[in-house]
Amino acid sequence: MSIKSLLSAHTGRIYIYLATADIGRQFLQDAENEGFMFGDGVKPTQREADSIFAIKDDMTINYVGFVGRIAYQAADRIGNKPLIKIDYQDVLNNQKGK
Repeated sequence: MSIKSLLSAHTGRIYIYLATADIGRQFLQDAENEGFMFGDGVKPTQREADSIFAIKDDMTINYVGFVGRIAYQAADRIGNKPLIKIDYQDVLNNQKGK
């Protein structure tokens, strides 16, 4: 499953959890390969991986700050949108299983 396909498969705010630095680097490389950028136009691999990123319909990604991290742990919605929590290791495992 591609990162783009996650956008089409889910409605709401999508947070991607990256359990390790290696998974984080893989996510950033995959995001860049699929055409994602940070909102300021920087390519994903030009920035450091973190444990949670948000992906958006406009093909941008962004870091998740303090309040977003609390939401990731405790909430099912952000505003009026559902909060979709995806562990990128599961995405990678599904790709390998094909």
